[in-house]
Amino acid sequence: MKGLIAVVGIALLILGVVSFVYQGITYTKREKVLEVGPLTATKETRKTVPLSPVLGGAALVGGVILLAAAAMRNRGGS
Repeated sequence: MKGLIAVVGIALLILGVVSFVYQGITYTKREKVLEVGPLTATKETRKTVPLSPVLGGAALVGGVILLAAAAMRNRGGS
């Protein structure tokens, strides 16, 4: 259980840092516009899902709290 708390804390820290660095997730969506026999025409659209800085801050704080809790449990010996 101690190890799981530490792993989740580290994952939250990484998620928070990535959220601050990239500020969004960009992906490309392909749509079929026209299909005539064997010929097809497609359209590519780039879309971005923004990540709130509040989300990044909450993930960082949560990660620090979980890592501190894991360290306290390890020091307590239970």
